[in-house]
Amino acid sequence: MGEKNKFIRDSVYGDISLNNFEVKIMDMPQFQRLRRIKQLGLISLIYPGANHTRFEHCIGTMNLASKLANELNLSKDEIELVRVSGLLHDIGHGPFSHVSEGVLSVPHEELTKYVVENTSMKEILEEKFNVKQIVDIVNGKDYLGPIISGELDVDRMDYLLRDSHNTGVAYGIIDYERIISNLKLEDGLVLDIKGVQAAEGALVSRYFMYPSVYQHHTTRIVNSMFRRSLKKEIDNQTINEKDIYKYDDSDIISLFRNSDDAFVKDMIHRLDNRKIPKRVKTIRLDNFKNPEKLYKIEQSKLRKAEEEIAEDYDIDKNYVFINIAEYPRFDEMKTQVSVDNKLYPLNEISNIIGALSKARFNIPDISIYVPEEEKYKFDKLKIDHYIDLPEFDREKFHGIHYDQIKLF
Repeated sequence: MGEKNKFIRDSVYGDISLNNFEVKIMDMPQFQRLRRIKQLGLISLIYPGANHTRFEHCIGTMNLASKLANELNLSKDEIELVRVSGLLHDIGHGPFSHVSEGVLSVPHEELTKYVVENTSMKEILEEKFNVKQIVDIVNGKDYLGPIISGELDVDRMDYLLRDSHNTGVAYGIIDYERIISNLKLEDGLVLDIKGVQAAEGALVSRYFMYPSVYQHHTTRIVNSMFRRSLKKEIDNQTINEKDIYKYDDSDIISLFRNSDDAFVKDMIHRLDNRKIPKRVKTIRLDNFKNPEKLYKIEQSKLRKAEEEIAEDYDIDKNYVFINIAEYPRFDEMKTQVSVDNKLYPLNEISNIIGALSKARFNIPDISIYVPEEEKYKFDKLKIDHYIDLPEFDREKFHGIHYDQIKLF
C-alpha cells in the first residue's frame, strides 16, 4: 500500500481522509477555483456567516458519498469512483453558484461535463477512471448516479448541514448517519422504513430553509440585481458565457465595478454598500386557487409588466424587479421506501411528507421590488393590473387580507 492518507479538517464532519490521487485532483487549478466561489452566492448580505465555498461543499459531498458507498458494500473501485464523482460534482459552477445559473443558457452540470472532459483535468482523471462514467454519475445517470444526484442524495445532505451550520439557521441539522445507514441501492436508492423519520427530518429542514435562507425575500432581490447585471454584461459581450467556468466571484465583482454600463456599476455599488431595493407589493402563492399557474407566466410577460409599471410610476425600467419565488420542488418526496419488501413513495408512507406536499405553496410569493427612494410612489400599486394572475381563492383571501398588511 505504501501511501499515507492526508486529512482535511472540516467544520461539519471533523477529519476527512484523502488519498494521494484525490489530493492531486484537488490541487488542480479547476478545483482550487472553487475556493473562490461562495456556496450561497450573495446570502452573506443576509447571514454574515454564509461565507463558505463550493470547495468545502465538494469535499463534504465526497465524504458522505464515501460513507454511503461503504454502507452499501460497494467494491473498492466503486467507492473510489463515487468519491471522485462527489468531489467533482460542482466543478462547473459559475461565480456565485446558482445565482449566475439563472442567466446562463447552459446548466452547471453541462459545464462540469465540459471541465471534466475537455480541460487538463481529463488527463489526470484518465490515469485511474473512465471520465464518461464520472460525468454520468454526477448527472444522476449510471447505477451509482443516485448517490450523488438523486432524490435523497449526499449532495443535498451536505448542503443542508453546511448551510445551516454557516448561516446559524438551525433548521438544517439532519440525522444524515441514520439516513445513510438505512439506504439500499436497487433500482435507485431505496430507504428502509427505519430511516423514514430521519428522511422526514431532512425534508422538514429543507422546507424551513427555503423561506429562511434560499428564498428569503432579500436573497431574491440581491440575486435579481446580480442576474440583471450579469445578463447585461453577457449581452454587451464583455463576458462570454461559454467561459463562465473559468471565472470566480472576485473576477465578476471587479468586472462589474469597472463596467462601462452605468446600470451594472450602480448595481454593484448598491450591493457593495447594501443599498437593497425594497418590496412594495407581495402576494403569497397560497392565495391562488391554482398556484402552479404562476410558474407558467413567461419571462417576457414579467419584463413587459416591469416596463409598464416603470412607465406609469415614472421610474427607470431597469429598477423595477418582479420576482416569483423559486418553485418548491422537494423531489425527495418521491423517494422509494421499502416496507415488507414492497416499495412505496415516501409521501404515501408519511403523513408529514403528505402535508408538506400541500404546504409547500404557503412559502413562496410574487413580489415587486423598487429602490427604497422610490418606494413612496407605490402605495396604490395593484399587481393584477399588470400581470394576468391565477384566480384568487376568495374565501381564504378575505380571511387573511394580505393586501392590507403593511410590508415592513
